Amino acid sequence: TITMTTTYPSSPTRQFHRQSSATGGGASSSSKPDISSSSPYAYTRTPSSLITLATCNLNQWALDFDGNATRILTSCQIAKDQHASYRLGPELELCGYGCEDHFLEQDTFDHCWESLVRLLDEGASDGLVCDFGMPVLHGGVRYNCRVICYNRRVLLIRPKTAMADNGNYREGRYFTAYTAPTAGGGSERHLLPTHFANKFGQRDVPFGLHYITCADGTTIGCESCEELWTPQSSHIDLALRGVEIIGNGSGSHHELRKLSTRMELMINATRKCGGVYLYSNQRGCDGSRTYYDGCAMIVVNGRIVAQAPQFDVQDVHVVTATVDLDDVRSYRASQPSFGIQAARLATEEGSGGGASNGLLCDDIHLVFDPLDVSLSGKNRPKVAEEDLSLQIAAPEEECCLGPACWLWDFLRRSGAAGFFLPLSGGADSSSVAAIVAVMCILVTKAARDDPEGNVAQDCRRVCRQDENSLWVPATPQEMGNHVLHTTFMGTDNSSEVTKSRAKRLGDAIGSYHLSIKIDLMVSAVLQVFQLATGHMPRFLSRGGTMSEDLALQNIQARLRMVTAYLMAQLLPWVRGRSGFLLVLGSANVDEGLRGYMTKYDCSSADLNPIGAISKGDLKRMLLFLSKKYPDFDVLAEIANAPPTAELRPIDAATATAEAGHSQTDEDDMGMTYEELGYFGRLRKISRCGPVSMFRKLLVTWSHLSPSEVASKVKRFFYYYSLNRHKMTTITPAYHAEAYSPDDNRFDLRQFLYNTKWTRQFAVIDDIVAQHPETDKDKND
Repeated sequence: TITMTTTYPSSPTRQFHRQSSATGGGASSSSKPDISSSSPYAYTRTPSSLITLATCNLNQWALDFDGNATRILTSCQIAKDQHASYRLGPELELCGYGCEDHFLEQDTFDHCWESLVRLLDEGASDGLVCDFGMPVLHGGVRYNCRVICYNRRVLLIRPKTAMADNGNYREGRYFTAYTAPTAGGGSERHLLPTHFANKFGQRDVPFGLHYITCADGTTIGCESCEELWTPQSSHIDLALRGVEIIGNGSGSHHELRKLSTRMELMINATRKCGGVYLYSNQRGCDGSRTYYDGCAMIVVNGRIVAQAPQFDVQDVHVVTATVDLDDVRSYRASQPSFGIQAARLATEEGSGGGASNGLLCDDIHLVFDPLDVSLSGKNRPKVAEEDLSLQIAAPEEECCLGPACWLWDFLRRSGAAGFFLPLSGGADSSSVAAIVAVMCILVTKAARDDPEGNVAQDCRRVCRQDENSLWVPATPQEMGNHVLHTTFMGTDNSSEVTKSRAKRLGDAIGSYHLSIKIDLMVSAVLQVFQLATGHMPRFLSRGGTMSEDLALQNIQARLRMVTAYLMAQLLPWVRGRSGFLLVLGSANVDEGLRGYMTKYDCSSADLNPIGAISKGDLKRMLLFLSKKYPDFDVLAEIANAPPTAELRPIDAATATAEAGHSQTDEDDMGMTYEELGYFGRLRKISRCGPVSMFRKLLVTWSHLSPSEVASKVKRFFYYYSLNRHKMTTITPAYHAEAYSPDDNRFDLRQFLYNTKWTRQFAVIDDIVAQHPETDKDKND
């Protein structure tokens, strides 16, 4: 039975009753009253306020309805095994969060209802309140909803009220933010699909901004992802209405240094308002550039009592906690200001200021009696008494763990037999190789821990081993030899230093490594050009022009891309194996921002795990891994070497031992990677154009003169706008950095610019001319 209620939930009344008839017996020698069973002051049994709750990380895959439902069922069963009475799942978990324009298709909605029928029919909600995430078409409008079920019936459909439309998010393209109707007390009914009604005998369900009140007084409300980030968050209103348990099913992707902000919002929400806050998230690559980074957690009154890992290769991870709801009631009651606002809201609604949102479910009991032996199973978690410290990975750990898990999802779901990586021995390609090595470490450990589990089964399939066996790799290097193929593609312009580093790193990882020279290919292409035109280009250092020099550099880079795809198709055949290899790119975010790359060179690939990671973060990651894994000590040498493209002839007079070459990236670019980091963050995160960026950097770079700052800013915007077209064909890259220049989805800007920036640069020149430091320089 589900009925509307206008009451505000409170703690179950605790009373003691005097016996109607006095018993005999003398007074106790103690001054305390006798409260034995024969005493006239005996208490009635106190209702329990203990409840076990579950939340989860799920590695869902967009449009994989059967696989998604299986993972949801697994999470529900684990929750039941832990004696939970409430289970929270991620946002849009039935279809996967990243369906994007597939949300415009009616099929997606129909398949979600089919999945819900399967979940209920297979007992997911038997004895367990399940908070599912799925899209719902209501009144001809698409909504992103929470669907709360219990014992094979739907209790409530609760639509999302705030859409995420920034960065990678486009929810407003697919869904409408819900606004409760003013007529009818703010309550609507949703007509359930015919096949659902025929199966379960339920025709309709409440639809709107309600919360659930159970027969034992327990209250459950919903807050969906983006609503937590808004100024008027849903949890505030729910808390003031007395809702004790708030579930937030989310679809939040990884971004460097973002997790602490997200987690602090939940901690502070319950620290301010009290309550039990459950957070559930997807974890993994569901088919696109983003990686959802899990970290499901349970927070009570500002205290973390359970937290799932942020990065992992497992498909399902459930965390549970037993909490005492009296702690919530006591916490709120101890704050007079909270009581004043809660009472004011109750008064306003009682006088007609608004409609109550409570739904009374008088047949649902969620708390358990600790004295009932049948309910105190050994798997039930103990009452959380100690705070857990927030587990947050350092940025250098995030740089390797996130992309490693993303690559594993892509590899196992694509059907590929492994990766091919052009390994130059420089920091970027070495970072990609190191990330694959970390992937092998994670997968090998998980497979060896459970040789019959899903990770081990995927590992056998990817490595082309007998899927009916219990084979697992003995070491990460063994797996690395199966899945990673690396090749050093040298020319006469390459150094022995980088060739040696590439070979040593390949050996440490266990990759199938080759060292080749592509000068024959370069020479052949140049001869074709000479036959066609009668001209042979020369490097700048050998009497040529800059156009000739760039063309000679680019042909080397582009032939490496052609060679990479040839190797990716044929190396499995060479090794007597089946399948194909995914080509990995290795251009970092700063190079993409500046355009310091050749279009259709080795930056063009199937995937790029570092395309949104800065050079500085990559170097810190390499140093971190060299310390964490002693076998990878060559990474420290690579991290400390000056970056070089090795596309021009070596000038022995200027070549250094560390670089092994006379050509360095920062000299070619006319700016440092550290400066590119400043430009990138100001352009994207701070939303600065040339003038506002110049004004900020005047203060930040106070050690430089105004004219020097102006020169750097103008140089950056010139090359940024000149090379912006390269971002339209950039390889799909793991999204990690908030200033990524990815033109495909994240950084939507034109790619044909007036590179002179006439108005903007003129304003900068005027500011420089009027600056006091400029007058001082003139006088000097």
